[in-house]
Amino acid sequence: MKGIAIVGVGESTPVRVDDRPLMTMVMEAVDRALADAGLRPSDIDGFVSESELMPRSAPAESIMAALGLAPEDRFYVEYGLPYGAGLVAAPQLAALALADGRARTVLCWFGQQLSRYSHGPRETYAEDPNRVELEMPHGWFGQPVYFAGMAQRYAHEYGLKPEQLAVVAMEAREHAQRTPGALRTATMTLEDYRRSPMIASPLRAADCCLVNDGAVAFIMTTMERARDLRRPPVVVAGVGTGRAPVEGDAVFTQNPSYLTTPAAQSGPQAFNEAQLGPSDVDFVELYDCFTINTILQYEDLGFVGKGEGARYAVDKGRRLTDALPTNTHGGLLSHSYTLGGGHLIEAVKQLRHERGDAQVPDAQVGLVTALGVPYHSSLILRAST
Repeated sequence: MKGIAIVGVGESTPVRVDDRPLMTMVMEAVDRALADAGLRPSDIDGFVSESELMPRSAPAESIMAALGLAPEDRFYVEYGLPYGAGLVAAPQLAALALADGRARTVLCWFGQQLSRYSHGPRETYAEDPNRVELEMPHGWFGQPVYFAGMAQRYAHEYGLKPEQLAVVAMEAREHAQRTPGALRTATMTLEDYRRSPMIASPLRAADCCLVNDGAVAFIMTTMERARDLRRPPVVVAGVGTGRAPVEGDAVFTQNPSYLTTPAAQSGPQAFNEAQLGPSDVDFVELYDCFTINTILQYEDLGFVGKGEGARYAVDKGRRLTDALPTNTHGGLLSHSYTLGGGHLIEAVKQLRHERGDAQVPDAQVGLVTALGVPYHSSLILRAST
């Protein structure tokens, strides 16, 4: 990863329902990333993204055509891990292309319209006959139920108080209030959390991520070239990937390592590549599809020991000046749901020190994670010197 930097970021304004075509949303994010970097469309000659949604709904060829790039030109195209894991690990693929000269400037993009699902994202799982026949009749269905099961097991093994889940949601909400465009910004006290409807015990609505439409994009190049561009480059220090011991979505229902996420693999890899450790990290942008997932990642990434994450969420504090500010834009819980792409964009802005009253003081090292079942990716970014 030596000598690779993120030089431009962009995102569409997140909304519950975006009636525009998906490609229009994606190109809005791409155009904003190009403007952020001070680059032209013709500067892009590499394309990387996740492998599950983008090859069908917004393939690289469509991005090239929208950018006005000539078909006869030479381009590098690669799709990596699925979903958010592929977005956060995208710098790994970009680094390969940049290192051997296959590309000089690499674009990563993603967009989704969850509003188009008639029954929400869980509609995907209803297509699995095993779930329909063996799990759904017993109520074992849907992401809130799956993660509630993890929370129940955590409570059985280590103890879990409602306020320990609440503080994760409350921190995200407080950061969202300082982030333009965040979807959930209403003040949330502990009493507000307790009044939030129970979805799947012990998870309330406030413990569950948003469902919205949105698109993101970011641009990568070599450090040598990055220093001549518009924004301070953000250095890619390390990338790690991990995989659950079961395939696909069975990670939710058939996983023998129920309370250990693949962050236990991806985190150490990223730290090793960056030659850094948890104590070097100034802030984290953790994949917070549900509050319990943030707690599990505190443990699996090495910030605390197993069974200590829930207590740590409370003890570390929620202010930007406290220990390990988490999801400083509001995360999936309060900002928007873009599969970890928004987390990466926030980390870049923090390390460029441009977040105003939402800025982590003197932020130098940030950690970003994302899930793409059964995979997980960790990305360590550094401010340039």
